[in-house]
Amino acid sequence: MKKITAVLISLTSLIALLPAGCGKQSPGGQFQAPPAEVAVITVQAERTTVSSELSGRTRAFLVAEVRPQVGGIIQKRLFEEGTDVKAGELLYQIDPALYEAAYGRAQADLARTEAHTVPLRTKVERNRKLVKANAVSQQNFDDMLGELNTAEADIAVARAALETARINLAYTSVTAPISGRTGKSHVTVGALVTANHLLPLTTIQQINPIYVDVTQSSANYLRLREEISNGLIKIDNNEKAKAKLFLEDGTPYPQEGDIKFRDVTVDQSTGSFILRMVFPNPGNVLLPGMFVRTATKDGVVEQAILVPQQGVMRDMRGNPYAMLVDVSDKVIQTQLELDRSIGNKWLVKSGLKPGDRMIVEGFQRIRPGATVKVINFGSEQQKDQAVKPGVASK
Repeated sequence: MKKITAVLISLTSLIALLPAGCGKQSPGGQFQAPPAEVAVITVQAERTTVSSELSGRTRAFLVAEVRPQVGGIIQKRLFEEGTDVKAGELLYQIDPALYEAAYGRAQADLARTEAHTVPLRTKVERNRKLVKANAVSQQNFDDMLGELNTAEADIAVARAALETARINLAYTSVTAPISGRTGKSHVTVGALVTANHLLPLTTIQQINPIYVDVTQSSANYLRLREEISNGLIKIDNNEKAKAKLFLEDGTPYPQEGDIKFRDVTVDQSTGSFILRMVFPNPGNVLLPGMFVRTATKDGVVEQAILVPQQGVMRDMRGNPYAMLVDVSDKVIQTQLELDRSIGNKWLVKSGLKPGDRMIVEGFQRIRPGATVKVINFGSEQQKDQAVKPGVASK
């Protein structure tokens, strides 16, 4: 019993000593915990560039479907699928035998018509003098002149037929309408094609440069215009609009692009419109149909207030707010109006001003009106507390 009594006395003494080491005693005999430590940043205004991140897909700069303009049997295919071709390069050869024969016939028709016209022209010139001397009647001369005009019209028809035959013969050599990369060939040697062929023989796409079509919300666009008109964001009208590109895996694309135009029609189902950009693609890294993200510069905010996102919280209604420390080291809560995120920070439109001390760490033990111990965020003391979050201050 004596041993048990001694152990109880020792435990009571230890329990009595513990609060004295961690806090201080109030005049009423109660112990108070030390002020909670919080890490703060001092809000500052800075000049920053604001941009919009938009997603979209790549599109070929030029697309041409190679289709036959005359019918016949494919004799040759003179390109490899998936290779680059130049404009005017021969791709397919259609059997030209029938068209060569038609061209020769058109030449013969023209020659026959011209030969028939020569004596009529001579006859008219000879009788032109005789009609003036009343040696030939005016009616006979008019008939001769009519025959000559008909023969000359036949010559024009024959020449047009010859040109048509020449064009059709040229169409048997199917050439590339643009420079670019060929796709899959839908016909093989020996296939019969027609001028109304359903499938194209092949497709050529020019991908250097390449289009990037992204979708932009009309609501965000109107908000941006309002901010520019109100002077919150300044733009340089003399600076050409540029854009940066990020691949699907997040890799930044080394080349900058130019913004070409905004579509004038808003999609009723999505409330967005197309913004088209052009990017150089010398290494053919970008292929049509790839999903990409772009960053476009909206303008510059001269006195921007940027705060870490970890220091912004939201209430039950989703409204953002921040916890500040006033001059007496007491916690106060303020509502915020946010504009957009820039990296890992929020651009604040209202609710903060330069010089405010904003809490970014240590929210667990604080509430509005509580007195806190302030540590500058990023200092060595704050880093030590971050490494040992369970150690209490004494």
